Amino acid sequence: MTTEERLATVERELAEAKAQTARAKRRTRWLLVALGLGLGALALVWASASTVRAERFELVDGQGEVRAVLSVEDGGTSLVLTSAEGKGKVQLGAGAYGSGLALLDENGRMGAGLSAVKGKKDTINVHGLILFDENGSICASLGMTAFGPDLSLFDENGKPRAMLVVNERGPGLNLFDAAGKPIWRAP
Repeated sequence: MTTEERLATVERELAEAKAQTARAKRRTRWLLVALGLGLGALALVWASASTVRAERFELVDGQGEVRAVLSVEDGGTSLVLTSAEGKGKVQLGAGAYGSGLALLDENGRMGAGLSAVKGKKDTINVHGLILFDENGSICASLGMTAFGPDLSLFDENGKPRAMLVVNERGPGLNLFDAAGKPIWRAP
């Protein structure tokens, strides 16, 4: 290859490199303009929006699995936290009749519950703490009813066996048999 041929090849390669550089500069300018417009629009949205609105939010882990859900359903609001296996473990809810917190076991059964609920006057534990056994049966409750505070203990069938109350007549202790009939009362 002669010097002139080499020089022509170098000039041709240099011309191609200049053309590629010019195209790259144009593309970069357009990308920067698009990026600037996008960031400007985003800044306007952030500056003008002080509230994010939705009916449901999902929090996901690194694998995309849902780990928490905040939602509005049936006129109430709820927050559900799940385990790594995707099972609900904690439920927090608020609705027209009150609010509650449920702690669930590995099978999804209630382990403990905390509530502040509007109920009927004869409802045990309108506001209170309820503990459940491994089968999901109520074991104990501590609460505030329309009549006053009470502590109730239940058997394995969920039947009340002992109840300590304080009401307008004063303190009282009631014991019940397995059928739920009173067997002892003080006073």
